[in-house]
Amino acid sequence: MSSRPMSLALVKEFKKRIKAEEDSIKAEEKRRTEEKKREEEKKRLRVPNKDNGLDMDNYSWAQTLQEVTITVPVPPGTNSRDVVCEMKKKSAKVGLKGQPSILEGELFETIKVDDSLWNLEDQKTLSVHLTKCDRMNWWKSLFKGGSEIDIQKTEPEPSKLSDLDPETRSTVEKMMFDQRQKQLGLPTSKEIENEGLMKQLMAQHPSKPWQ
Repeated sequence: MSSRPMSLALVKEFKKRIKAEEDSIKAEEKRRTEEKKREEEKKRLRVPNKDNGLDMDNYSWAQTLQEVTITVPVPPGTNSRDVVCEMKKKSAKVGLKGQPSILEGELFETIKVDDSLWNLEDQKTLSVHLTKCDRMNWWKSLFKGGSEIDIQKTEPEPSKLSDLDPETRSTVEKMMFDQRQKQLGLPTSKEIENEGLMKQLMAQHPSKPWQ
């Protein structure tokens, strides 16, 4: 009996094992790369201020699910006619006449221009109120490409939930639930929903080889 077929079989088995080992190494490298990327992303994100925004050098911004508020200190005695405030659906520009813009850029998300406004308080503080189009999500940043916050650390005020409309209140409660679940290492509402759908499909089609 020739040993050649046996030798070929051993070679194939050897190649198969090498391939499996290479795939395993690649999978591990991919996992480590993704984990490193997540860690770097986490380090890059900034902790939001108490109003779920950020304090910048010459202005600060805050947010609720409904709107974004920008607060800009201006020289005492500033009049409304000195203010330059341009609000568009996807951008904003704020400053004083004859001076470089204090802030300007493409907004992180779109706004409802007709429902947005600005006002000058005590001739020393400019407040700009931007009404969000999407009232279901937090903004990571005021402007695209700007410093981003860790939205997992945003804190809706439970005491104000009763003031929200039913749809927004439901969204806030869901976000708070998901945040608690993630902190405890438990499945989010979406993961729970997906698991329920899978169990339902398995019950409806017991003969199907689910994986």
